[in-house]
Amino acid sequence: MKTKPTLLGLLMALSLASPLGAEDAAPAGLPPCCRKELEPGKPMTDASIYQLESKWTSDVGREIQLRVLRGKPQVLVMFYASCQWACPLLVHDLKQIETALPEKLRDEVRFVLVSFDSKRDTVERLHAYRKMHELSTKNWTLLRGNPDDVRELAAVLGVNYREDLLGQFAHSNVITILNRDGEIAQQNQGLNQGPEAALEALAKLETK
Repeated sequence: MKTKPTLLGLLMALSLASPLGAEDAAPAGLPPCCRKELEPGKPMTDASIYQLESKWTSDVGREIQLRVLRGKPQVLVMFYASCQWACPLLVHDLKQIETALPEKLRDEVRFVLVSFDSKRDTVERLHAYRKMHELSTKNWTLLRGNPDDVRELAAVLGVNYREDLLGQFAHSNVITILNRDGEIAQQNQGLNQGPEAALEALAKLETK
């Protein structure tokens, strides 16, 4: 099911920050989040998740803010590495989108996985997850954050999650497509949705 929600009023209260992007010509082996920052561009709108001041750590150990992802469309999923059912299917759905991208979009679209599990999803564990699922450093970013920042991002994206006594998470299954400025262009809910809706949304971003 496709939705295109309005961001929560939370974003309206956040202060403006200098927009930064990610450089394509990056050192080998570094994911998009960890490349040299570009010069500031036009101001971000208050509908952009890149207004968030939270800090995140990538699976290569670099601390970043989300605004470093600015400049490319992003396909984002919240997940956790020890998930045995829904999350592998979400990652599979993202890889289907990646495989189905037309040639002109393959170097443009980026993929982001953000962990719910601040306790167990360490830098090392996320890096192992990258290797296990063969997620290229060329266009995939894996991030972890502290519990408050994870909760804030989930609220902005409309993603619900709850940890049980065994440390497992019940959570929404949402694929979020962000435009180049970090605004929600589309959200697809559910599993095994196929890549068509995401590809259509990404193609529309290319023409804007």
